[in-house]
Amino acid sequence: MIMESGAKAKTVKKYLGKGWIVDACGGHIDRLPSKKGEKGKNEAMWKSEPDKLPDAPWTSDRNKKEKINKIIKNAKSKKVDEVFIATDPDREGEFIAWRLSETFIKAGFKNQRRVVFNEVTEESVLDALTRNDGIDFKIVDAAKVRMFMDRLIGWECANVSRRSGIGSMGRVQTPTLGFIVEKELERESHIPKKYHSVNFNSGEVKFKIRFHEKNDKNAWIDDSSTKPKHFPDRTFDLDLAEKSIKLLKENKKIQLKSIKNSKQHRKPKPPFTTDTLLQASNSSLGWSLKKTSDIAGELYNLGHITYIRTDSTRTNQDARKEIKEYISNEFGNDYIGQGVLGNDTKKESSKIQDAHEAIRPTRPKINEIDEKDDDLKKLYRLIWSRFAGSQMSDSIRENRSINAVTKGLDKDITGSLSWRIHSGWEEVFQEYHGKVRTKPPENKLEIDEVWSIDINNDNPELISEQTKPPRRYSESSIVQEMKRAGIGRPSTYVSMVQRILAKGYVEKKNGSLIPTENGKRLWLEVVPLYNNHSEKVELFSTKFTSIMESKLDNIANNNDNSSKVWHEFVKDFYNIHTKADDDSKNIPSIKQINLLKDLLSNISKVEQESMLRGKEINLLTRDEIKPIIDNAIKISGPRRASKKQIDLIIKKCNQLGIILDDFLNENNVDDLESLTGGSNGTASLIIGQLFDIGGKEPATENQIKAIRNISKYLEIKIEDAMAIVKATTIEEINKKDASDLIGKMKKMKKK
Repeated sequence: MIMESGAKAKTVKKYLGKGWIVDACGGHIDRLPSKKGEKGKNEAMWKSEPDKLPDAPWTSDRNKKEKINKIIKNAKSKKVDEVFIATDPDREGEFIAWRLSETFIKAGFKNQRRVVFNEVTEESVLDALTRNDGIDFKIVDAAKVRMFMDRLIGWECANVSRRSGIGSMGRVQTPTLGFIVEKELERESHIPKKYHSVNFNSGEVKFKIRFHEKNDKNAWIDDSSTKPKHFPDRTFDLDLAEKSIKLLKENKKIQLKSIKNSKQHRKPKPPFTTDTLLQASNSSLGWSLKKTSDIAGELYNLGHITYIRTDSTRTNQDARKEIKEYISNEFGNDYIGQGVLGNDTKKESSKIQDAHEAIRPTRPKINEIDEKDDDLKKLYRLIWSRFAGSQMSDSIRENRSINAVTKGLDKDITGSLSWRIHSGWEEVFQEYHGKVRTKPPENKLEIDEVWSIDINNDNPELISEQTKPPRRYSESSIVQEMKRAGIGRPSTYVSMVQRILAKGYVEKKNGSLIPTENGKRLWLEVVPLYNNHSEKVELFSTKFTSIMESKLDNIANNNDNSSKVWHEFVKDFYNIHTKADDDSKNIPSIKQINLLKDLLSNISKVEQESMLRGKEINLLTRDEIKPIIDNAIKISGPRRASKKQIDLIIKKCNQLGIILDDFLNENNVDDLESLTGGSNGTASLIIGQLFDIGGKEPATENQIKAIRNISKYLEIKIEDAMAIVKATTIEEINKKDASDLIGKMKKMKKK
């Protein structure tokens, strides 16, 4: 039996026992060509007949080939007569199953079965062996079309984005970046709006003064969003707020005028899907997307939870029955609920990819697992609590809404409080929630009752603030946005966020995702070439991306034709790309823009305005920017060293233990400010000298390790390797020679 994960293989081996070989392929074994020497590496796509998908030249990395060949060799030596392919139960898993099947057929293993199980338990594995599911080629086709789309966009659009000095673009990653950039633009355009409010505590209740009703001409309305919101407890009038504080302090009491009684039922949430698990672990445990994904994968491979990539909130009837028995025994029958499901169960829910179950414990009656790793325990407990809670009764609270008055103030005073009378599903969530009130207040809750105000420095409190810009996305909230827009899928949420971070389009600070300059330029300068035109299709819009994701789902569900979807996409793509490619040729590179900004910093504002003629630098065309740069060079004379050059000089001096000021003086440079830029400037000369000095340092441990490994691969002695760069011994080789040697040996390796 072949699986993707080694940990999962170990778990399954325990169930199958003797007579079975259980091995792992480690995920994808084949990919589209992209490396030097691989056939078709420069192709954006491969031609095919209108009724067929391209026959792509799938290729494999050397380490993957070695791994699979080792598995095949072992199977032959053990005289294996049947191969069970048990890759993950999703689109990528089905594609891997197909590639494994093809590889094993070529090796002579024609007797194969595709087995699928949603949870790594003995019962599920043995049940899967009784079926012969077969490879679902519709799902394979959906995976292939997805790969072909991503390849075409990545290969072709890179030519356009790189003209601006920016990296690659992606079918899903670019619209995801768009959310983050647009949020930043909202923040930048936010105009703070001042307000004053008054709060105070009395009788265990927090009260507010209701200054203005909605129809009041002085009503405070936050109109910074598309849906203006009225805040009755805010006012522009500081005098009114201060007068209220004064009266409360003088009176030291309020009188209750009305009390509204009500009950509140809080429903539990449905079991976890991939995106809700990522969000909940971020808010409850403070974990990143990657950490949650890794720990959840481990729990699945160990057989503790069901498959982790799912859009579904549906669960197995037996599992529900089991958890309800547990709830009844532990808490009583009044804690059992009807069971909660999510929007995916509604008819014609269009954004759900799979028919999997929700993420739940495989043994529902076990609320804590016996594992050494605390992180495994924590995430399991969260998953168990969510599943158990979904089958429990509502929590119920008594609510009281209070209106009060104080002498001399003609404004309503409002407050509310609640206390829980039935914990319901919250019983299994106590560790994630704060303290909950379970008793009414000691003060009498009766009309005309007088409550005192305990006056101190903070009570009553005048708050004078201004509105804040909208919050940036966090990792978990951007996943929520992707899900809402219908872009990406459970298998791609984490990788998309990781990708835009790795490419330097976004950076993470204090949990917030902030677009970098390159990220902004990509979205605001390059993407409009593909989105703002006369064609109906906007390549990087969330609408088009969502439609494509739905079409991939339809292919997998046999509701759409894969070749038709692919060829229509190619046609739409080139209609847009051809025009974008032409238009992009007149966009200045980031190097030109930065050079012009640097040059203009040495020129007076009058001269700058004369050169730019009212245009913003970022909006200049390539034809416009070149003569301006030439003119600026003539006027500004020798330009200053760039920040990048100065930072590099400081860094190298620190690394080499060189006193910066002394080194500059030795080279006839007064200070950092007097360094000149350009390839022939003093900054460039200083950097060159520092690198020469650094090259004479002993080689690093990593360099020596690399030399030994490559020598072993090339089957040459270390002494012979040293001779290539005329070094004596590996212990004495310096950084520069080591770097040269590694480069030369890598070329030998490729030959």
